[in-house]
Amino acid sequence: MPTDLLAEVLASPWSLAVMSLLVVGDAFVVVIPGEIAVTALGAVAATTGTPPLWVVVACAALAAVAGDTCCYLIGRLVGTERWRWMRGPRVQRALGWAARRLEHGAATVLFTARFVPFARLAVNLVAGASRLPAGRYLAFVGLAATGWALYQAAVGAVIAAVVPGGPLITVPLSVAVAVALGVVIDRVTARPSR
Repeated sequence: MPTDLLAEVLASPWSLAVMSLLVVGDAFVVVIPGEIAVTALGAVAATTGTPPLWVVVACAALAAVAGDTCCYLIGRLVGTERWRWMRGPRVQRALGWAARRLEHGAATVLFTARFVPFARLAVNLVAGASRLPAGRYLAFVGLAATGWALYQAAVGAVIAAVVPGGPLITVPLSVAVAVALGVVIDRVTARPSR
């Protein structure tokens, strides 16, 4: 019975709304588990068929674009020094890094920053503050968000396809794999900056 209840809760339309809110919030507060929610629903989609996997990907991509675009607009309207938290040494280093990267290739940095939490926030703020053209920004962010959503949902779906046991087993396992992959990506991307 607990397996059926878990599957029913995760397959409800509210699960997509909650996942989307977590993904939008993850653009601002990096400890919000947006990636984990997408991966968990990817596992549920592969295990139960509801919600369909393509809907999980579409909702996650749209939510990621919305969150990143809000950060871009904050950067464009407010800049990167107005609030005290923006002037701290750690934040200023991240913003400086983002500015240098955007000068040499906006597409590359917007795609890669999508997978690195603090970098994503810094890059989107700086993209707005530096007046990166909105059309160009939205095209890059849309593609990056779609690739990210496909990747996150695929992690859950692949685990669910390989490991038997339904959502009670595949959701926690796919979340653990997603967290481990995130740690590996963070370590690999942090290495060159040392």
